[in-house]
Amino acid sequence: MKHLLQWRVWFFGLLSWLIPFISAFAFFNASGELAIAEPLFKSLMVVIGGGVGTALLVLTFRRIDASLASGLVIGGLWLILNLLLDVAVLLPMSGMEFPEYLADIGLRYLMIPIIAVAMGVVANRNT
Repeated sequence: MKHLLQWRVWFFGLLSWLIPFISAFAFFNASGELAIAEPLFKSLMVVIGGGVGTALLVLTFRRIDASLASGLVIGGLWLILNLLLDVAVLLPMSGMEFPEYLADIGLRYLMIPIIAVAMGVVANRNT
């Protein structure tokens, strides 16, 4: 639980949401409509989010003892943080209902704790 007190964990968790959110604007035109096909947009957002999240987790685990527990704590925190930011910002912007959001976007955030736990376990074994 001491990991939750480190500002880097919270800051990188915020960046794991903010960087993909900002990058998404590049795929919309001036009138707010998608400039590319929706399936391509969704695929790109998964790749961008996964890449950014993984890179930030690597940076996070450089300064934290890696383990199954730290992966669970950090992954869980980032999952909740990303979901709360989406509910506060993305849902009002998109006009989606919460169940639709969960099915279309929200479940993808489960990648965060999955990758964090895997990194924690593998890094712990290699030390």
